Amino acid sequence: MKDMKKEIDLLVTGIGELAGVLDGRFQTLSEVSIAVHQGAIVAIGKESELCRRYRPKETVDVEGRAVVPGFVDPHTHVVYAGCRHKELELRLQGKSYLEILEAGGGITDTVQKTRMASEVSLLQAAHQRLDQMLRLGTTTVEIKTGYGLDRENEQKMLRVIQELQGSAKQDLVVTFLGAHVLPPEYRDRRDAFVQEVITWLPEARRYASFVDVFMDEGAFTEEETRAILSAAQQLGFQIKLHADELANTGGARVAAEFGAISADHLVHTDDAGIHALKNAGTVPVLLPATSFFLRSSYAPARKMWDQGLPVALATDHNPGTSPTYSMPFVMQLAVFEMGLQPWEALVAATAHAARAIGLEQKLGTLDPGKQADLVVLNAESYVHLVYELGRSLVTAVLKRGEWVYQAEEFPKRSL
Repeated sequence: MKDMKKEIDLLVTGIGELAGVLDGRFQTLSEVSIAVHQGAIVAIGKESELCRRYRPKETVDVEGRAVVPGFVDPHTHVVYAGCRHKELELRLQGKSYLEILEAGGGITDTVQKTRMASEVSLLQAAHQRLDQMLRLGTTTVEIKTGYGLDRENEQKMLRVIQELQGSAKQDLVVTFLGAHVLPPEYRDRRDAFVQEVITWLPEARRYASFVDVFMDEGAFTEEETRAILSAAQQLGFQIKLHADELANTGGARVAAEFGAISADHLVHTDDAGIHALKNAGTVPVLLPATSFFLRSSYAPARKMWDQGLPVALATDHNPGTSPTYSMPFVMQLAVFEMGLQPWEALVAATAHAARAIGLEQKLGTLDPGKQADLVVLNAESYVHLVYELGRSLVTAVLKRGEWVYQAEEFPKRSL
């Protein structure tokens, strides 16, 4: 009798707990398997049921471990040169972020080092950082420019990110952040720099889907921000915004008015700002590792979640204020410092984070048809991501149906 089973690439069996968003809500499923074909999830169910329907080329047994969707990091600055460890000591001595910036440190220091770096060295360093993220379960990463701050070096950063897109194991999303801070050579010519950034936008559009501006104290004003974002929208960019990190300067409101896909940081956003974001459908991307490292206040995650906002989490990986690669660490801070429940933190690091970069139709949940981006944990439950401190639980990472990282080999069966 002819075999009527559909051939598939992979069957992941022996899953003790599968946790994530499925059918529009967070679920945990026990003792299930996942059928994968051509890089996508085909079906989820009991092994016996799936084996009746499918004939897998390969079967992998994860031996009772928990499995979650791959983490999505929707706010990073992973392309840069140099290190700013000396600023940590200054900060611990009482120097503020703005004081360090005004003394030539902060972002300005990284800009100088990045301008001097070759594309090859930037590419190699960024690859190493992305590999670290992958080992910690991050399968999709947003990367911003913003350490060039002149035409030549912003273009250099964009070319490096384009190279990374062709060689990294993760999906990468590109954001142009030419208006990160005012470079020293424009300190007394703010208007000229804003107009200069606007002239870079057509070139940046070849590489980047999003435009971001750092609208805050010590960075760009509302008027300057509006000028850049208006020009960006006319070129077809989607909008992101560094908003209300250092003070409530109305960033959330401006992000909402521009229909931004996300507003990020939001430490000092007030109730009016939260209301504006909700009405606009803008995703709040919160960065608790930055607050932890700066020993500052945390964004009101609990209030935002309770008011129905799709709170997302990100590392904000950068050399000065958040030198972490770990989304699990960010989830821990969201739970212990911001009041989220473990399941909420997982949703914020997967489904909501995918929405913050416009990829919610492609990844971030466990629904059939979505990309097979999965993380196998050396634990019986996803709760261990928050419960266990100080060690990585990531045993293996599946990206688009391919094993891209394995700390240990699982038992396999082939046809």
